[in-house]
Amino acid sequence: MSALQIKQGTSRQSAYNLRNPLGDDQETHTLTVLVDNEAGVLARVIGLFSGRGYNIDSLTVAEVDHEGHLSRITIVTTGTPAVIEQIKAQLGRMVPVHAVRDLTVEGASVERELALVKVSGTGEKRVEAMRSAEVFRASVVDVTLESFIFELTGAPEKIDAFVALMSPLGVVEVSRTGVAAMGRGTDSTIG
Repeated sequence: MSALQIKQGTSRQSAYNLRNPLGDDQETHTLTVLVDNEAGVLARVIGLFSGRGYNIDSLTVAEVDHEGHLSRITIVTTGTPAVIEQIKAQLGRMVPVHAVRDLTVEGASVERELALVKVSGTGEKRVEAMRSAEVFRASVVDVTLESFIFELTGAPEKIDAFVALMSPLGVVEVSRTGVAAMGRGTDSTIG
């Protein structure tokens, strides 16, 4: 959850509140999509989500094969099992898409993200922020007389916990990269 969501007590649900007549529970899935690295592909993928009211909790994109001009899109989304299956099927039918994988169902995977967290404070709050950052192995990447910027890498839940802990100490701003994920073992999750 973001610092704003924590303060306001809101959840990470789609603004569209998808109808759920079967009463299935919402699940969070991490999908990886191998696509051609060309103009408009990301817009088409995002358009699929927005046009159908699917929520994207996290989105990360980077070129992974310079010679083959391929990019990997990592998407964290939430929905019923039927909605997740529909998302995967619709992504798989898109022309610039080479492969769609659901890391959540394919076995163990590693998920990490990077966050920069700016904390403002003086006196005891400043000392407490430094102590807490050490516990989370956060690095100080910028410091002024009244603020720190911490860099933290880890599972999304670790970053959520760090932001929640720092909030009463004076969180000013949070910037997160989005999830980068990969299946464990020797098999490639893409291609």
